[in-house]
Amino acid sequence: EHLVESASSLGKHVTVRSNLTVYLEEGKGHLPELLKKHRVEIIASLPCYLQKNIDAQRGKGGAEKSIGVLRRLNVLGYGKPETGLVLNLVYNPAGPSLPPLQQTLEADYKRELEQRYGVFFNKLYTITNVPIGRFKATLSANGTLADYMEKLDDAFNPQVVDALMCRNLVSVDWRGYLFDCDFNQMLDIPLLASDRRLHLRDLSRGAVLQGRAVATAEHCYGCTAGQGSSCGGALDA
Repeated sequence: EHLVESASSLGKHVTVRSNLTVYLEEGKGHLPELLKKHRVEIIASLPCYLQKNIDAQRGKGGAEKSIGVLRRLNVLGYGKPETGLVLNLVYNPAGPSLPPLQQTLEADYKRELEQRYGVFFNKLYTITNVPIGRFKATLSANGTLADYMEKLDDAFNPQVVDALMCRNLVSVDWRGYLFDCDFNQMLDIPLLASDRRLHLRDLSRGAVLQGRAVATAEHCYGCTAGQGSSCGGALDA
């Protein structure tokens, strides 16, 4: 809440990424109204528009909770073009496959969510599963990691490289250290300059990020496959 209020007071555009059901947690029920007050853009993950598929990924009752929150956000004005309150949804595949074309899936989501639940939103972002953390561990346990890496490699799209989020954004951890992207942060691959980690305080001391090499590893193929993938969805859409 402090970050939202402080950034908004500076006139900055603020986005909050959410799994929707967090607003149902004790002590969090006021957050949608707070976000509306500061006209915060909400980006919310929703694995499917079918109840059985949502429940399969998030547990029984997950769909009912998620759809309920979306309806509440709609009542507040989110997802309706005339209000300017932006509600975007995020889809990523349940397993080791590339997401469908973003434009096609967005049309499906809008049609099905409106017809089934009376729910509206602005845009759908498709994001490729990046082979790190629990997802990578699952692939390794199933013996499918090599196959998935080959799939990402084969789908490499050089046309999206210039638009990658690591080219114009940085990720900041809770300590203030900088990373090229969220995935590098999770893997503790630091943003480097002069062979040392950069911290937020270094920016106030004149540190220059432009022209510096981006730290890369094999997981970067996840962002360059197919239509490309970023916090803002497909890059070649």
